[in-house]
Amino acid sequence: MNRASDTSSNLKLISLVFLIVQTTALVLTLRYSQTQKSDGPRYLSSTAVVCAEIIKLITCIFVIYRNNGYRVSGMLNEMNREIFATSQTRADSLKVAVPAIMYVIQNNLLFFALKKLDAATYQVTYQLKILTTAIFSVSMLGKSLHRYNWLALILLTAGVALVQYPSGDSPSTTAAHHDASDNILGLGAVLAACFSSGFAGVYFEKILKTSKVSLWIRNIQLAFFSVFGAIFVCWLYDWQAISEDGFLRGYNGVIWIVVLLQAYGGLVIALVVKYADNILKGFAVSLSIILSSFTSWLVLGDLTITTTFAIGATIVIFATFLYGHEPKKNPVAHNA
Repeated sequence: MNRASDTSSNLKLISLVFLIVQTTALVLTLRYSQTQKSDGPRYLSSTAVVCAEIIKLITCIFVIYRNNGYRVSGMLNEMNREIFATSQTRADSLKVAVPAIMYVIQNNLLFFALKKLDAATYQVTYQLKILTTAIFSVSMLGKSLHRYNWLALILLTAGVALVQYPSGDSPSTTAAHHDASDNILGLGAVLAACFSSGFAGVYFEKILKTSKVSLWIRNIQLAFFSVFGAIFVCWLYDWQAISEDGFLRGYNGVIWIVVLLQAYGGLVIALVVKYADNILKGFAVSLSIILSSFTSWLVLGDLTITTTFAIGATIVIFATFLYGHEPKKNPVAHNA
């Protein structure tokens, strides 16, 4: 029993560590991909989402193929049994379309928001997904959060806001301001992405924890529906640009790194919600933002560590420990 508990704890830790590393690398490379100089047209974010989902789908199919002894017949039998065999499995598979479409919307909204808002405003506002995830966890999964948990969530949001708040001499203060309409559109996109992220994450967590279907089959279903949803977004918004310059216009090594991090980051997130929960995932992402900021300061040299940053980082670390705190129950006295 203790060995099983230790294994579960190790899996949680490993999943969260990988998520922090993946998210940090994704933020840094994505930021660089959008600021690097390019002679031709820039890559289309909608096509990057499609490529990431296709890679994820191929990877999951390969894992099923490997688990069946590299036998195509075994792989097809498992997929048929888990996805198509009965009306129940088919109906169960269709449920995955809900979080898949929500994730596609979320990813495209965030790319759109980054075009309309400065990085600080985007990152601070997007931390509201932690609160939306907590709300959906309580309403959809029936989770009960202690007052310490709610206090930790509030402190986490406030701490990350302080960390990302630009200083007086920040380059963002001297940059050209967006039009009011752009700010409204960007803010609306981030807020919509927060609710989409919270709902999709909790919905997918509920599917994973209330069914016996393997994680890899669930990810095949998730990627399958996401591919079609992402292609629809390409057709809806970027079809003219794709027709003129090609689907992979503006792609280079950095863009492909972004695509790979997005693809395999989704699988890491699935592992996290399998062995932990979405609120802990939110904390891991928040900590990765702080790590990204330190990397920007030490490596890129485009961030100044201020008192506000230090205070915010301390609050986030404290909130992380506070969320994991379990109040001790008063022992019940027994009469001799």
